[in-house]
Amino acid sequence: MSKDRRGLFLNFFLLFLGFSLLTRLTLFAMAWPNLDGGLWVVIKTFAAGLLYDCAAFSYAGAALALYLLVLPERIYTAAWHRLAVYGLFFISAFLLAFNLVAEYYFFFEFGVRYNFIAVDYLVYTNEVLGNIRESYNLPVVLPLVTVVSAGALWIFGRRLAFSFAQPLELRRRFALALPVLLAPVLCFFLLDGRLAQVSKNEFANEVALNGFYAFGSAFINNELPYEKFYASGDEAGVFKRLRAGLEAPGAVFKDDGLDIERTISARGPLKKLNIVVIVGESLSAEYFQAFGAAKGEGILANMDALAEKSLFFKRHYAAGTRTVRGLEAMTLSIPPLPGTSIVKRPDNRDFFSWGSVMRGLGYSNKYIYAGYGYFDNMNAFYSGNGFDIVDRANFTKEEISFANIWGVCDGDLLRKTIKEADLDFKSGKPFFYMVMTTTNHRPFTYPEGKIDIPPSSKSRTGALKYSDYAIGEFLAEAGKKPWFKDTVFVITGDHCANSAGKTEIPVRNYHIPLLVYSPAHIKPAVVETLTAQADLAPTMLGLLNASYNSRFFGRDVLNGKPEGRAFLSTFQKVALLKDGRLAVLGPKKYLKTYKWDEAAKTEEPAAEDKALEEEAVSFYQGANYIYKKRLNRLR
Repeated sequence: MSKDRRGLFLNFFLLFLGFSLLTRLTLFAMAWPNLDGGLWVVIKTFAAGLLYDCAAFSYAGAALALYLLVLPERIYTAAWHRLAVYGLFFISAFLLAFNLVAEYYFFFEFGVRYNFIAVDYLVYTNEVLGNIRESYNLPVVLPLVTVVSAGALWIFGRRLAFSFAQPLELRRRFALALPVLLAPVLCFFLLDGRLAQVSKNEFANEVALNGFYAFGSAFINNELPYEKFYASGDEAGVFKRLRAGLEAPGAVFKDDGLDIERTISARGPLKKLNIVVIVGESLSAEYFQAFGAAKGEGILANMDALAEKSLFFKRHYAAGTRTVRGLEAMTLSIPPLPGTSIVKRPDNRDFFSWGSVMRGLGYSNKYIYAGYGYFDNMNAFYSGNGFDIVDRANFTKEEISFANIWGVCDGDLLRKTIKEADLDFKSGKPFFYMVMTTTNHRPFTYPEGKIDIPPSSKSRTGALKYSDYAIGEFLAEAGKKPWFKDTVFVITGDHCANSAGKTEIPVRNYHIPLLVYSPAHIKPAVVETLTAQADLAPTMLGLLNASYNSRFFGRDVLNGKPEGRAFLSTFQKVALLKDGRLAVLGPKKYLKTYKWDEAAKTEEPAAEDKALEEEAVSFYQGANYIYKKRLNRLR
């Protein structure tokens, strides 16, 4: 045991490694039912984990080493400095113990280590802290963390005292500091997430990471340059394949260049019907009896009944695992580009969008949100792309019967939607609304007395049942309005409730509902075509018989080729799903094909499917090219 300042450095290092190991063991136990691969995978998981733990510590360790290098001996051994070191050690233990709890909850919610979701949440501290207060039992968690931190200080107390026993000359301090200062530089340039790929099982890969390292990586790589990191091809060939994938009756491309602009000719006279799109927070298909799932038995009675009266899309898939990914896909009809959503990127105004087309047709467009729309940059995105904003700030006190940190309850939101529709109807303008709910988001709270599951349960089951109740009330009230007859109601989800899975992109966790309901104008039917969120805008415009110039990557699935396809993504990986095959693209030019068994809801590695992989590259490289060249902008 070193009796000088080298021992102090070692104690902080061991504290970090100890809590990192406890965190990994906790997550390993949580992931255990989904793990496979045997002992060898376990060994690789913990070996890689140790490497990432050391890499994560190297950044804080460099700062500590520099401090110990320059600190004079008289200050280092002073009584006040010893007390400060004990205080810092306790604070460090407290933060590491709290991080263990935070990683437990994050893994429980998302099935992954910290990623871009955690980075996004760091920006919106009010919502995140409020969500923590409302969702988790802090009166139990914080004292427990304090006790654990005090225990760590007691365990290391004698070792800390020894580290002040002897002086250390400057030359030997340099011998400690130089390799420690070099370590983060080497980690930054030589280490990435590939060493955590210890298995084909994504749960094992996530456990192998370190949360701090994963957070830092997500923070740095918030947008990934496609041309640098992803598989690509000759631009002329890319756009030739891309345009072939977008061919449809009534679609005429403007030219043969590197673009997808085309004229869409309607199949009949324009129908200026109102459109209300209700986007349910985390509304997974797995909860619908209409999809044959047992999980949602009796929970979504109104929506299950509505499915039989609607144009019911049975094979509809979300673009990603975040609300902004779903909104981006539905509004812009574009595949998910690697990195963060366009909704959150700078310079996200004036896109060719569903909103711009509807505004050109004379519609009143509104984005109606239960929370404050500054969250995730939603207000800036929608106000810059042809929508007026109605968010929580526009609700009077009388209009709010219940709210939590994320927003007003779904019932209040939908009653506000009816008021906005009444106003637009009186003005004589058709209206187009994107309505984003929040009740089915942790802490899963809602008004008392509306359903038979008490809000105190704070369960997703209760939140879903209340959301369904609110939609039932909304449609019943809308049915009394003069504008109901000429309104199309769309009910869908932003993403699924669960996003984690054993595979790189677990397709089953992207399956969401899509119901299009308008008794006077749309005959109930089941659509078996595979569809993506990017298809919603062109499909709805097709139902209106709208003619327009299009730059959409989605297509009208009710007009043209019977086979479909869907775009899926995580943060760094993107994929094309088609004909029971999944082509996955990732950093370092990664490209792999999987077989997707829709009936069994399983996927397995498959032989190379060159045609599918080239089509996937064409869509994503083409989307990146058009985005970067600003070809899908209005000006």
